[in-house]
Amino acid sequence: MAQSLTTLVAHPGLEPAGPDYLDVLESQAVFVLREVAAECHRPALLFSGGKDSAVMLRLAEKAFRPGRVPFPLLHVDTGHNFAETLEFRDRCVAALGAELKVGSVQESIENGLAEDPGDGQSRNRIQSVTLMHAITTYGFDACIGGARRDEDKARAKERIVSVRDRQGRWQPDRQRLELWNLYHGGVGAGEHLRVFPLSDWTEMDVWRYIRRERIALPSIYYAHRREVVERDGMLLAVSEWVIPGPTEVSKWLSVRYRTVGDATSTGAVRSRAATVDEVIAEIAESRVSERGATRGDDRFSETSMEDRKREGYF
Repeated sequence: MAQSLTTLVAHPGLEPAGPDYLDVLESQAVFVLREVAAECHRPALLFSGGKDSAVMLRLAEKAFRPGRVPFPLLHVDTGHNFAETLEFRDRCVAALGAELKVGSVQESIENGLAEDPGDGQSRNRIQSVTLMHAITTYGFDACIGGARRDEDKARAKERIVSVRDRQGRWQPDRQRLELWNLYHGGVGAGEHLRVFPLSDWTEMDVWRYIRRERIALPSIYYAHRREVVERDGMLLAVSEWVIPGPTEVSKWLSVRYRTVGDATSTGAVRSRAATVDEVIAEIAESRVSERGATRGDDRFSETSMEDRKREGYF
């Protein structure tokens, strides 16, 4: 017999309250995905090859079995990618026979739609321009992504189904009530929805689900040796975009990534967690959020996440 959701465990930091705990989260996310597919004309699932989007892809598979995922995958490519995530993205797309659309930040810069932030600078913020261009080009009326409320306090203000205006901007006073799991999928001309089925999940929930479902991930989520340079309190991978300065010395360390974004602003953490169970145990001991510890665009940006969301950031 399944235990109650309120069943206590010996170490609540390591294990969920009961075996049906992830089933509840999964069922809610599947319900949201089916609602979007039913109410929207042309949705897209954002897929970067990161852990949250890998979970979203598994949920979409479950939501529409035995049929195929009924919408294309969309990757907003900054051009500053970790090779492991691109390889994983392409492998997943090929295995599913999915349709992949790629919005290129580099092309946005070359076409004068966005300003190049400069060599070695993060392109995360100007992803909004490329995302809006892709939404307009392909006629998407909903974009589904793996953002979670525990990532940032601005994320916690977000609705599960969030309306965006013609410029892709988030306006808190225009968000709709979501009582009794009722979602309003209608939008006006030129508007679209941003949909967050993982809103009620945490980083720990995501990893527990990865363990339960045996979801494959890019290798950089597990401990590996990598050449890094310490900059602004973060360990950045040495690459063509991150080159040690005159006073910096690179080191080979055992690291892994808790989150994956633009390689110029996504830091690694020292780690020897080489398995899912070891990662879960490591997260349970951490007192710093995944983005707070490793995302330079959050830690050092002159604008808050809320301001970026108002500009169209996902």
